[in-house]
Amino acid sequence: MGGRLLDPEQAEGDDVVLRWEGRPVVAVRLPHLAESLEGILADLERRHGMPLARLDRRTKQSVVRNLETRGAFALRHGVETVAAALGVSRFTVYNYLNRDRPRGGDGSSTNC
Repeated sequence: MGGRLLDPEQAEGDDVVLRWEGRPVVAVRLPHLAESLEGILADLERRHGMPLARLDRRTKQSVVRNLETRGAFALRHGVETVAAALGVSRFTVYNYLNRDRPRGGDGSSTNC
């Protein structure tokens, strides 16, 4: 996720201070979620060995499912950011997200 370790005395409001036997030993500063999504996308490109836009359709669908489980689409502009990285439209990302969801008996998607 791109967190940084800090001396506990440098901890600020959103940092997480870890304690051992009651004493603070290290502080962890996590990046903003939007920065994390960029980092996750860069990591996925490294793992696949190519820009995400060059992946085949099935692999892009798998990437979208993986990002969904990691909460990427809960972020503001998450769909747009992922769509740009994959070289597809927002509509396509929504189609990938809806592809494996259960459908109601009348053919409509079920809302949770």
